[in-house]
Amino acid sequence: MENMKFSEIISNYGLVYYTPEIDPDEVIINTPEVNRPALQLAGFFEHFDKERVQVIGNVECAFLDNMEKKNRVWVYDKLMSSGIPCLIICRGVEPDKELLEAAVKYGVPVATTEMATSPFDAELTRWLHVQLAPEKTLHGVLVDVYGEGVLIMGESGIGKSEAALELIKRGHRLVSDDVVIVKKVSDETLIGTSPDMTKHLIELRGIGVIDVKALFGVESILDTANIDMVIQLEEWDRGKDYDRLGLIDHHIDILGNQVISYNIPVRPGRNVAVIVESASVNHRQKMLGYNAAQELERRVEESFSEDK
Repeated sequence: MENMKFSEIISNYGLVYYTPEIDPDEVIINTPEVNRPALQLAGFFEHFDKERVQVIGNVECAFLDNMEKKNRVWVYDKLMSSGIPCLIICRGVEPDKELLEAAVKYGVPVATTEMATSPFDAELTRWLHVQLAPEKTLHGVLVDVYGEGVLIMGESGIGKSEAALELIKRGHRLVSDDVVIVKKVSDETLIGTSPDMTKHLIELRGIGVIDVKALFGVESILDTANIDMVIQLEEWDRGKDYDRLGLIDHHIDILGNQVISYNIPVRPGRNVAVIVESASVNHRQKMLGYNAAQELERRVEESFSEDK
């Protein structure tokens, strides 16, 4: 999502809205950062982050209350005419008449929240970064396996949904089948979720669509998960040289983030679900500092040294 309506912020945080003359659906937010105006209230507007959601609290309101009325009205006019998208006042402080008049004059919506200023600032910033994060849609299945978000990809009909179903039966959790919406919330973190249309559903060829939540219970589903690794399923090619040790990590680029990726050849008799479980545990071991392939390499080198 590249932008959002101010009405979505109002709805999500239960804000009290003070400017009904302004339609909050028409006010667009397109940056995830939040700003607390400080010097601006004293009249200094150079380098002002006016494109951000503006948040003020008790300190700012007390500062404004102590100003002479003509100076306060000038600050309101200057602030509201600067191009800010909206103003949120914390701790339930009601906006005064002069502030609302300037807001309506320049089309700036004003709302309040009962939350303290710093926690609200931090929470709103976190939420906006998720909501406004760059995103893309991938064809695959996202499951949570031992706390690791595993994105299973591969050609249509390769067995992604069947592997996910077996994983669910083994106690793991489904996030999305067939279509995964991926959001980049930071340079280290990708979050995957399901479109509302197919949430909690799996399509199995020959059977049809099944409702995972209804069949296996709420403990079998998850709304979102980090994408920690990718499993690429492919048809077994007898002439292809597959990695048998895993000394070299391979990665796939998703929205500019490098995610570790494993190519798993599929053929009759291979239990893909067990392989995915093993890959998840092995990935977690690597994150904790233990690499089985490196341990084998060390043992081999020690054996050669002893022979010499």
